[in-house]
Amino acid sequence: MKQGIIFDMDGTLWDSADGVAKSWTQVIQNEYKKDMAVTEQDIKRVMGKTMDVIGDIFFPELTSAEQKSLVGKCGDWENEYLRRNGGKLYPELENTLKKLKEQYHLYIVSNCQSGYIEAFLDYYNFGQYFEDIECYGNNEKSKGDNIRLVMERNGLEQTIYVGDIQGDYDATMQAGATFIHAKYGFGTINTEVAEIEKFSDLPEVAARVFQEMKA
Repeated sequence: MKQGIIFDMDGTLWDSADGVAKSWTQVIQNEYKKDMAVTEQDIKRVMGKTMDVIGDIFFPELTSAEQKSLVGKCGDWENEYLRRNGGKLYPELENTLKKLKEQYHLYIVSNCQSGYIEAFLDYYNFGQYFEDIECYGNNEKSKGDNIRLVMERNGLEQTIYVGDIQGDYDATMQAGATFIHAKYGFGTINTEVAEIEKFSDLPEVAARVFQEMKA
């Protein structure tokens, strides 16, 4: 039976909010308002949302087309910044991925722009651990649709999605997968679910959850 674990990015695999805030501020001050700054906390409040929603939150005074243009420039520079500088990985991330890779097929699905996941994989040379990735920026599909897309095109028979916010749980339910909450991340879940206190807890919790699926 083919078992897969699909990961969210922000608040699950890493925290890139500081670098994202710095890169966005550079673009905004160059392209839009010289006195406008985006903080790390601003970014954490919108992590997990699609880029069109973020544009409306940060730049409500702009038209949709203007928002899309400015957010696109921010996203492009953000990708380049993170590809050069990385972010903050959660403890024991690579060792845990190596362990998981021995038993499961690993993937990433995020609501990010195109190129963001690749920046993460390139900086840390993590492409060796993941078989497939998908994101909102590639196809403008919802996270639930993209989780289902990755499940179907990789022939997964049992699937866990690991995320940190309510939207991740909702998308997992939409896709028909099973959810594990990264409790150390940016959000809470309004129902009782399997959870991990730290990333290194995942092999044990995932094994239990997959076993429960068989029961």
